Amino acid sequence: MNLFAQQEEENLSQAMPLAARMRPRTLDDFVGQEHFLGEGKLLRRMLIADRINSVIFYGPPGSGKTSLAEIIAQQTKSHFSRINAAASGVKELRALLEIARDRLATGGEKSVLFIDELHRFNKAQQDVLLPDVEAGIISLVGATTANPFFSLVSPLVSRSQIFEFRALAKNDILTLLHNALQDTPRGVARYRTKVDEDALLFLAEICDGDARRALSALEIAVLSVADSQEKQVDLSVAQESIQKKAISYDGTGDEHYDAASALIKSMRGSDPDAAIYWLARMIEAGEDPRFLARRIVIAAAEDVGNADPQALIIAQAAANATEFVGLPECR
Repeated sequence: MNLFAQQEEENLSQAMPLAARMRPRTLDDFVGQEHFLGEGKLLRRMLIADRINSVIFYGPPGSGKTSLAEIIAQQTKSHFSRINAAASGVKELRALLEIARDRLATGGEKSVLFIDELHRFNKAQQDVLLPDVEAGIISLVGATTANPFFSLVSPLVSRSQIFEFRALAKNDILTLLHNALQDTPRGVARYRTKVDEDALLFLAEICDGDARRALSALEIAVLSVADSQEKQVDLSVAQESIQKKAISYDGTGDEHYDAASALIKSMRGSDPDAAIYWLARMIEAGEDPRFLARRIVIAAAEDVGNADPQALIIAQAAANATEFVGLPECR
């Protein structure tokens, strides 16, 4: 690589957000997902042996799906290609598959195709992948935030190994934040700022397991004080850098049904605090209040029943008022 190309690469790297610069480069650098990446676990064995079958990485944002795919790109001996389903169509997909077939037929080289946001492909686009996945022409690595059993076609799911990523624990987020503070070329150590531990704890807690969100907030906090005399990130600076706790909720997928189930079980268990929490969480995330009103009416009829006949009357009145008034007053 000549000096000009090296300088261009460094400039592009520095323009990346902190979360992108701090992506792990090896499996040992990867933080979290010990249930399938820990020592001796299935996916770790597959990656070390470079035996990548078709896999689907499913989980919330910032949990490491794309980062793990980039580690595969660095370590596999197969040809690695990547596309984003939100920005690609059937034409580009067919071209990649055709090249992969030629590569395998003429040189015996296998291909790994990483598709980010795989759920953004419609069923017809997903069907294009099936023949080559089934024939072993490509090893598919798909990343999605949507439940694959709902968002992907069944034949594609049945031909792939599903790995569910979990939101990162607070200690995992803290590890990533400390790594960013200590890393000079990729992290924020070059700014020589002091970050209070309570500020880091706050970011780790409020990001809701999203490493990208935590690292982005840390970068904003550090850059905002980098030119000041104190060069210190305290709790108040950290609070200003992230503003609001993220609520993981997709409205139609797993979070929707999990939250609804938690609300129902809270009412059934006579726990008013929990019921109010789940009700407020769903409303804050944008759930249709009419859906919530229907669930409360059903609970009053089925779970309370004749134990308190007034419960159904009150629930029905609240549902009618919700329908009549609408948002935002019905909140």
